[in-house]
Amino acid sequence: MRLANFQLKAIADLMEAMSGPEQEIILKSCTGSGKTIILTHFMDEYGKSCFGKVFIWLTPGKGDLEEQSKAKMDKYIPLSHTKLLADVMTSGFEENDACFINWEKLTKKGNNALKDGERTNFLEHIRNAKNSGLSFIVIVDESHQNDTVKAADILQYFAPEKIIRCSATPKNYPKAHLIDIPEADVIAEELIKKMLIINENFPQNIQVENQIAFLLEQALKKQRELHSAFLQKGTKINPLIIVQIPNKNDVMQDEIERWFETRGITHENGQMAVWLSKRHENLEDIERNDAPQVAVIIKQAVATGWDCPRAHILVKLRDNMGETFEIQTIGRIRRMPEAKHYSSDLLDSCYLYTLDEKFTEGVKMNLGKGALDAATLYLRPEFKQITLTSEQKSSLTQPRDAAAALTAMAQYFTQTYHTGTNAAENRARLETAGYVFSSDIVDYTKSGAVTTMDSGKFADLNTVNIWTKLDTHTHGREYHHRVAEIALRVGLEYAQMNTILRRLFDKNTKYVNKLLTLETREVYAFVLNNAYRIKNDVRQSMAVMLDQQIIKTPSITTVEFHIPQSCLFTYDGTAKSQAEMEKNVYMGYLTSVEPRSASEKKFERFCETCDTVDWFYKNGDKGAEYFSIVYMDSFGKLKSFFPDYIISVRSKIWIIETKGGFDRTGKSEDIDIFSPRKFEVLKNYLAKYGLRGGFVREDKQSQELCICTEKYSNDIQSDDWAILTNVIL
Repeated sequence: MRLANFQLKAIADLMEAMSGPEQEIILKSCTGSGKTIILTHFMDEYGKSCFGKVFIWLTPGKGDLEEQSKAKMDKYIPLSHTKLLADVMTSGFEENDACFINWEKLTKKGNNALKDGERTNFLEHIRNAKNSGLSFIVIVDESHQNDTVKAADILQYFAPEKIIRCSATPKNYPKAHLIDIPEADVIAEELIKKMLIINENFPQNIQVENQIAFLLEQALKKQRELHSAFLQKGTKINPLIIVQIPNKNDVMQDEIERWFETRGITHENGQMAVWLSKRHENLEDIERNDAPQVAVIIKQAVATGWDCPRAHILVKLRDNMGETFEIQTIGRIRRMPEAKHYSSDLLDSCYLYTLDEKFTEGVKMNLGKGALDAATLYLRPEFKQITLTSEQKSSLTQPRDAAAALTAMAQYFTQTYHTGTNAAENRARLETAGYVFSSDIVDYTKSGAVTTMDSGKFADLNTVNIWTKLDTHTHGREYHHRVAEIALRVGLEYAQMNTILRRLFDKNTKYVNKLLTLETREVYAFVLNNAYRIKNDVRQSMAVMLDQQIIKTPSITTVEFHIPQSCLFTYDGTAKSQAEMEKNVYMGYLTSVEPRSASEKKFERFCETCDTVDWFYKNGDKGAEYFSIVYMDSFGKLKSFFPDYIISVRSKIWIIETKGGFDRTGKSEDIDIFSPRKFEVLKNYLAKYGLRGGFVREDKQSQELCICTEKYSNDIQSDDWAILTNVIL
């Protein structure tokens, strides 16, 4: 399977953290980010490159999660050595085992695994493993649920080398190494929904006869709207409503079931499901995208470990549960049913209906701009005829181009180290630049005395070289580890990076631009002795050389763009100002609009107050219904660029992209590495169609918005930047 870029980075981060000083590693990863995929691939890579490791994967007590996680690793890594607790009790621990164990089977009173006789047997298996030279790495799944004294005792049994705690809502461990996967990266890879919409189109004041009936009516109406939209897209996804009721409230449960019966949703026809501790009904295949169940009633037990990507709607009835659990529950409706977005705000969002103010506040606090109030806005009639030409790329996914990476590395070495076709001369040039050539493995330490514990004093100590004879068995794993580490950092697989290095350096592998002609054993030593330098050169080559390559542009389709007739408008209902912006193309567009960057907010206020601006439209950031221009990234892949704004200035169309500004010292706050390329693409587009526009950024020293229209620059003092009010006159 193809791993997403953020997943590859997380695996690389885990690999590096394993060699760090901290014993504990926190993997913070939102529900739907593929946490199990990340960890199983990490275990596979780390186990291949290190001797004598056993992984212990501890899961929460409910839902047979250990069996689910084991099954996923068997699927993702077919030749992996996976075990359950029963297997351990039979055969003990062996190198490269990945053992999936339920916490409760170790901690719960009266469990079979650790009765007096069995406890001794289990602890003996641990002792036997340690006596045979094995060490343990413990992964604590859903770690927020198992931070107890009993859990700590279990960890002590293993005396783990490292503890990896993973959760969407981890507790704070101040001495741990934190790996935080940004939620925005997961959304960008289309694995989870873009937005959580809370109480869509609810009026400011609601008067209802029955709160439960009111919420269920809104949810069912949304379910039917979603179902119809999926059918129009040609996909048979049946969106699921999750109704969460308070514990020990059978009266409410009966009322909900009776309400659904009046709408033709019953247990008898298979459309009503129940998942309670003492009652499971119509749950078979409920996770299937086209399953018949329309609604399922749940309590707290379903918060962890249940994956049903077609779940789109949560009805949360009044309760007083903790914040951590609430966010885990929200995670149940955030996955995308087909791991892709549909270019539709309706289908790319999930929906919460609740009158529980405490729950709503908890969700907003944790999800921030990912949880907002929403309303549907409609385009003002006078803007329906506005037309632009939008560019779109092929929807076919393109794998990372290993061939382009090989070419880039060869060119980078030529440019940086002046290498050519003579391998002997290339070796001399690389050696001069600091590359180590030896058939042995060279390590370094320091020798001497220091008077003060000062880092500068340590740097002055004598360097001692430690030479070790190359052992292909021992060092073969280390070679794999280093190559995998380099590959993960640039978004390639181990096999691809290994092939690239062999073609560049191994005499037994053919390549027209070969740099060195080393024997296979020498390649091992060369990579191990120069791993840090090679990693830096590979990363530089990806960033610099591929960016400069001229690659034939695949065909790009053009379509006629019209401003969408309606939009899902998200805003912060708690903001003090709720004034309507009259110059926006949509009726009811408020100043409290979210999510917006500081630059976007300032630009919108500028448009609203500038006499020469007739109107403005905020473009979407993903989807065929929005205006886009196509450009090429560093690997020759087509990417869609969605400029932020289309505006009219004295009846002339301008296209504007806003970026992070310049701080008071003039330092750039733009984090988009592709800004220069996007600027050139926008400039070419504007010239082609006779339009105006540019990039707008704030100069925080003068507190002015500035615009760049001819040449992109990261120097706010240059003449390339002009004050916006002087340009848009």
